[in-house]
Amino acid sequence: MEIVIAGSSGLIGTALRRSLSAAGHRPIRLVRRPPQPGTDEIEWDPAAGRLDAEAISGTDAVINLAGAGIGDHRWTDEYRRTLVDSRTDTTSLLAKACAASAEPPSVFLGGSAVGYYGNRGAEVLTEQSSRGQGFLADLVEAWEASAKPAIDAGIRTCFLRTGSLVLAAKGGALPKFLPLFKLGLGGKFGSGDQYFSWISIDDEVAAIEFLLGNDSISGPVNLTAPNPVTNAEFTEALADVLNRPAFLPVPAFAARLLLGADRADSLLFEGQRVEPGVLVDNGFTFQHPTVTEALRHVLG
Repeated sequence: MEIVIAGSSGLIGTALRRSLSAAGHRPIRLVRRPPQPGTDEIEWDPAAGRLDAEAISGTDAVINLAGAGIGDHRWTDEYRRTLVDSRTDTTSLLAKACAASAEPPSVFLGGSAVGYYGNRGAEVLTEQSSRGQGFLADLVEAWEASAKPAIDAGIRTCFLRTGSLVLAAKGGALPKFLPLFKLGLGGKFGSGDQYFSWISIDDEVAAIEFLLGNDSISGPVNLTAPNPVTNAEFTEALADVLNRPAFLPVPAFAARLLLGADRADSLLFEGQRVEPGVLVDNGFTFQHPTVTEALRHVLG
């Protein structure tokens, strides 16, 4: 398959490109600079709305993983706009290009997130669950709506509602936790009762490849492990894998002071108990179904 990927240099995009290449597919990168000679690259400019639709004509699939980092900066009004625009502009541009190309790809996989469900405590959430409240829920709703041109053109479209924590040795949130935990200074966030919907990077990539080849699946798909855990359970598992104590809880006020109240609450003190109903119902097999298995694999 020839597969066009936006956001190909991020944590998930990099792992996906390697896996696709190893399986004999041809990943084609969307880049915001002139393509290097002899490489599988296509230039685009999402901010200017520029992408040659014929450059993706005849390819098999388009995957959008682009978007500014949710946890990279304080959520000022300006950065909130950046978070939204970096997702909706790229998705809309790609969806329109897919629809306008002479030979449209058969599938469009759009990035998304479990933030769609909002802060729901211990409620079990599946793809059939309603939209939640808050900034992240608003963002995801707009993000997914931006793919409408592809859907209207009859292109099979899936939304990759990825868990709040993608476990990888390099990149993502996990490496940021490790130094304190290795020193025995790690701990739960606040009460620790909030749920983390997580997935290993290997299962994230495998699930995306599974969706590429399964013509019967469309719409939202939760890319989360089948066993979500509370923050306290995650903390205990990480400490156990590292053979270190974890008894110093992080007070909410300190995190809010450091990160900003909205960002701290949404990323650390609120959560979703999300289950991957579509993947499980369609026979997807997780390599790392429990958080302890995933952490042992990721951390070697």
